[in-house]
Amino acid sequence: MFSCRELLIAAGLCAVLVAPAQALAQADAYPGIGRAATAKEVTAWDIDVRPDFKGLPPGAGSVASGMQVWESKCASCHGVFGESNEIFMPIVGGTTKDDMESGRVARLRDADYPARTTLMKLSSVSTLWDYINRAMPWAQPKSLSTEEVYGVTAYILNMGGIVGDDFVMSDRNIAEVQARLPNRHGKSADHALWPGAGAGQREPDVQATACMKDCAKEPELRSFLPDHARNAHGNLAKQNRTVGAQRGADTSQPPAASLQANAARADTRAAAGQPAKMNAAASGAGAKAQAKSGAAAIALTRKHSCVACHGMESKIVGPSFREVAGKYAGRVNTVAYLARKIKAGSSGVWGAVPMPAQALGETDAQAIAQWLADGASE
Repeated sequence: MFSCRELLIAAGLCAVLVAPAQALAQADAYPGIGRAATAKEVTAWDIDVRPDFKGLPPGAGSVASGMQVWESKCASCHGVFGESNEIFMPIVGGTTKDDMESGRVARLRDADYPARTTLMKLSSVSTLWDYINRAMPWAQPKSLSTEEVYGVTAYILNMGGIVGDDFVMSDRNIAEVQARLPNRHGKSADHALWPGAGAGQREPDVQATACMKDCAKEPELRSFLPDHARNAHGNLAKQNRTVGAQRGADTSQPPAASLQANAARADTRAAAGQPAKMNAAASGAGAKAQAKSGAAAIALTRKHSCVACHGMESKIVGPSFREVAGKYAGRVNTVAYLARKIKAGSSGVWGAVPMPAQALGETDAQAIAQWLADGASE
């Protein structure tokens, strides 16, 4: 007979031996292509949280701690009280105590109500927790700790009157919070997208039938954005998040065809002995040095996520870099003033949305401030 300890040791040894065998089998299935993911790599990717709270990591966060994170990392885009601003939709508003009792938000049926906030539509608190965890803050997704995500989630629910000021949310009581959501019964399974109560045996609305005949002809391009309108709303390449695969076109530059045409015209002028628009010798080392410092400053604005709120030419959440440069042009102490504002934060100068304090070194703050003082050139 084996003791319990011996059986546990034997079971553990089997698990250790089986895991490499499974990984080897996966690798053999596609020889020469990649390798099996390690347990740590799988864990790093496997962060989704289901409506039944499977996948929710252990942890806790209070409304008070969430308020601190909100004010430093969230309020600049979503408003001090979740009312948002001209960029994002409001998170809080439109729900009542009666909605928390019924589990259905009455104003969702009111066509005259002006907005649909996040808390009006939210049917599962796990969705809110999961989205904050994987996608926020906007320019630094996945940078919040587990405790900060719990705290921010609790603070949002507190602003909506769903939990009290002294509430501490955790993986142990999140199901209690779910029972208070104003629109927890707003989800419907009366369709065939997935099995569930009310779905029955209805046929899916998509049959996935392959069709490789009578295909439509390739559409002919009849309209396109003209060159003069490419940069009408600022450079698209500077208006994207600094993570992910999506990158906007550099609309500060003309399309390839125009570039080729401009080059051809320049060659024609050179052959005819006409002077170029800009004398290369006149530009000198000074212009090159300024361009180099400008490129370095622009790199710093991306590194410190300034571009999440400021465009080069156009306003995003805060003013564009060019607007800031224009406002303070000619000021005696521009560099020192702007460096101080960058580090300490600012409010009331460019509207109601405050700029939070930025955690960057004095050297970087001075470099960005000098670039703005010099006109924010690219």
